Amino acid sequence: MKIHPLIPSILLAVSIQSCDFSSPITFEPSSLSQYEPEYHFVPPFGWMNDPNGMVYQNGTYHLFYQYYPDSTVWGPMHWGHATSADLLSWKDEGIALYPDSLGYIFSGSAVLDESNSSGFGTESNPPLVAIFTYHDMEKEKAGELEYQSQGIAYSLDNGKTWTKYEGNPVLPNQGIKDFRDPKVSRIQDSAGNWKWLMTLAVLDRIQFFESSDLKSWTLLSEFGQSLGAHGGVWECPDLIPMKTPSGEEKYVLLVSINPGGPQQGSATQYFIGDFKNGEFIPDDELIRWLDYGPDNYAGVTWSNVPSERKDPLFIGWMSNWLYAQVVPTEKWRSSMTIPRELNLFQVEDKLLVQSQPAKELESLRKKSYSISSSESALPSVATEITAEIENTESFSLTLSNELGEKVIINQEMGLINIDRSNSGKVNFHPDFAKTFSAPMSWKAESIRVFIDAHSIELFINNGEIAMTTLVFPNSPWKSVESIQGLENVKIYDLKK
Repeated sequence: MKIHPLIPSILLAVSIQSCDFSSPITFEPSSLSQYEPEYHFVPPFGWMNDPNGMVYQNGTYHLFYQYYPDSTVWGPMHWGHATSADLLSWKDEGIALYPDSLGYIFSGSAVLDESNSSGFGTESNPPLVAIFTYHDMEKEKAGELEYQSQGIAYSLDNGKTWTKYEGNPVLPNQGIKDFRDPKVSRIQDSAGNWKWLMTLAVLDRIQFFESSDLKSWTLLSEFGQSLGAHGGVWECPDLIPMKTPSGEEKYVLLVSINPGGPQQGSATQYFIGDFKNGEFIPDDELIRWLDYGPDNYAGVTWSNVPSERKDPLFIGWMSNWLYAQVVPTEKWRSSMTIPRELNLFQVEDKLLVQSQPAKELESLRKKSYSISSSESALPSVATEITAEIENTESFSLTLSNELGEKVIINQEMGLINIDRSNSGKVNFHPDFAKTFSAPMSWKAESIRVFIDAHSIELFINNGEIAMTTLVFPNSPWKSVESIQGLENVKIYDLKK
C-alpha cells in the first residue's frame, strides 16, 4: 500500500486577517427553520443516510435514499424517494420500498432496463429496476453470517410504485456478514455483447458479477483485499467509465469506508484503472480520497443521465457516522451534498478525480456583490463565495456571526484547512470541534465556497480539492472577513 506525495495523510493548521463590500448589504434571514437548508436536499422528517437508486428518466432525476420515517436516528431501513427536474428543487414522493420478511431495505442502485431484458415491462414501456440489499436483522441478532442478500424490484409508472420480484433474493449470501450495496450498470463484454455488471461491497473487497437479465448473476472477479485503505468496512462502491484529459478511457472505482477516512470516521476513497474481461486492474496502489472534508460519504452516480451531460453526476450523504445520529437538528437528520460532476485531471504523472459543482447551481445566483475593503456582510443564509488565489503559498478567509462564532478557511504549508472548532454547537461529539486539512502540492488558483444553513462545501480549482463540512452556528453567518491572498472576490445570494 502506497501513499503518493500528492496525497499524504492529513494533519492540521490555522490563520487569520481582513476585507468588505463596495455597498452595504442587508442580511435577509431565511423563513426556514433553524439549520433547514435552502438548496440542499433533506427528508421531510425522520432519519436519512445513503443516497440510493439514482436514475434519470423522462426529464426527471430520481433520488432514493436510506430512510427511517419514525425517528431521527437509524432504524428499520426503507427507501425514501424524491424527484427533481433541475437537481435543486426536490419533490417528496413518499416511501418507495418498505422492509418485508426478507429484511430491511439497505443501499443499492436503479437502472432503466431499456431492452426489457428482465421481462418486467414491455418494449414500449421498459421498467425501472431497483437493485438493493436485504438485511435480515433477526439473523444478525442470532449470530448468523448470512443476513445480507440482494433483491430487486421494478416500476412501470416512472418510479411512482414498485413491485418486488417474487424470486428474491436474486443473489443469496456467500457466507460473509458484509455483502451489500449493489451498484449496477451496463457494460460490453469481450465479445461486444451488452451485459449488466454489479459492483458489490463484500466486507474488505469488491466483487463483480454479471447478468443478462438482472435476475441471475455470475461472479466474475474480486478486487482490493490487499489494496487501498482498510480502517473499516468497505461500502457503497461505484465503477464509472471516464475519459482522461487526452481522451483515453479509464475506470474509476469509488469505495466508501467506515471508519478509516482521512479525518476519522467515514470517507470515500477511489481507484483508477482499467476494467477488462470482467476484472478491475488498478494503475497503481495509491490511496486517493474523493473529498477531504469529514462530511461526504456513501456517494454514487446517477445512471441513464442525458447524453449532453459529458461527466458522471454524483451526490453524497452529507454526514459522518462518528456523530450523524447526534447532530443538533430536530425534525430530520442528515442532508445530501450539492450535486457534483466528476472528471479526471492530471498532476505530474498521476491521474486524480476532480469533483466540481454541477452547472445547475449557477442558476441559484440571484444577486452578486464584489468585496473591496476590510469586512463584508453576507446577504443571506445561502451564499456562494468565489475568488482567484493571488498568493500561491497562502490565503485565508473567515465566516463569522455576531456571537463571535467562526469558521476559518485557509492555506498554509501546502495544506488547505477548514477550522470549525469555534463554529457554534460543537459539543455533541468530541470529534466535531476540529480543523480538517487536505494536502495540495500543485498550484491553487481559485476558490468556491458554498454556504447553507448547516454546511460549507469548499472547492479549490473548481474541485481539484473538495472539502465538505457540517457546521451548526447558533446564529447564521453574517460576515466574511480576514481575507488575505485572494482577489476578484464575489459573493452570490443563492435562492431557488
